[in-house]
Amino acid sequence: MSSGARAGGLEVEGPSPLLKMTAETPTILWNDSCSRDELRFALRHGAVGATSNPVIVATVLKQELELWRGRIRELIAESPERTEEEIVWALIEEISLAGAELLMPIFRAGDGRKGRLAIQIDPRLFRDPGRMVGHAVHLSGVAPNIIVKIPATRAGIAAMEEATYRGVSVAATVSFTVSQALQAAEAIERGLLRREREGLEVSRMGPICAVMVGRLDDWLKVVVNNCDLVLNPEALEWAGVAVMKRAYELYQRRGYRTRLCAAAYRNHFHWSEFIGGDLVLTIPHNWQKRFIASDVRVEQRIHAPVPQRHLSELRKKLTDFSRAYDENGLQLGEFDFFGATRRTLRQFHHGYETLVHLTRDFLIPDPDCGS
Repeated sequence: MSSGARAGGLEVEGPSPLLKMTAETPTILWNDSCSRDELRFALRHGAVGATSNPVIVATVLKQELELWRGRIRELIAESPERTEEEIVWALIEEISLAGAELLMPIFRAGDGRKGRLAIQIDPRLFRDPGRMVGHAVHLSGVAPNIIVKIPATRAGIAAMEEATYRGVSVAATVSFTVSQALQAAEAIERGLLRREREGLEVSRMGPICAVMVGRLDDWLKVVVNNCDLVLNPEALEWAGVAVMKRAYELYQRRGYRTRLCAAAYRNHFHWSEFIGGDLVLTIPHNWQKRFIASDVRVEQRIHAPVPQRHLSELRKKLTDFSRAYDENGLQLGEFDFFGATRRTLRQFHHGYETLVHLTRDFLIPDPDCGS
């Protein structure tokens, strides 16, 4: 951003903090939306990727409905036998493809790790690894620079290995714990090794694993309220950061080819504390504007420890934090039952249902009057 430009209603002198981060550190910026306008904004501040999920696509469709109203009607008219869900997925793919096209020049110029747009598989398949793999392979073919989001559920971990083996660049999602992040990386690594043994290409694959740091914080705050606990409020703002930093330490030590990604922003720690890491920050548009207009210094903090007083309090008072933070805090069979997992799966299902209802209003319009 040039000197004197505006962001979030404030004057910003010189390069924006996000652009400075991407220019001076290995930390990668993605736009946490497939909205074309928001992605264009993010690209000006150094973004090299974007993401979507059912909630994001529903939000984009509501924001940009005038852009898509005609195309929805065309999709309905083109194939009279299409179900409303088939129309929904045709729409999801077209909205995602529009964002992927904006990123294609970056993808073509790079090594496959930049210029990607993430599409999430059907959230209703979270228990079925075979159908998840099939959908992931299909979505991967929408564009060369697509990366496919698969939930870190028990079935999803198995699907990640097989999808990777079939050439899909996987983005693990619905992940909140060190255990999930490690299991996802191990599964993707197994898939990559299977491809390598058969002489298949892996050099341009760009797998990532998102840790939904803000959603973990949200869940722990629910636990605190429901259990009538008293904690230092500031400690609760560090929980997701602590888990992400622990996972990053283990990823670096073990040399996984999957990159970590911080998602679900709730405070500036979810950006500032990860600067300097070889990882992805997928930041929503509203938080990008706030960070650009902030006075937070852009400096490497990925290796700065979480204040010990907060870490100790979280471990002492919140069992679910310890389960999220400890390397073996959750077993594979427990992934689907972790509170943050269930809350997020429910929200993704609701987002998908919102898309279906939006489409239904075009497919079966509510009559104004009469028959």
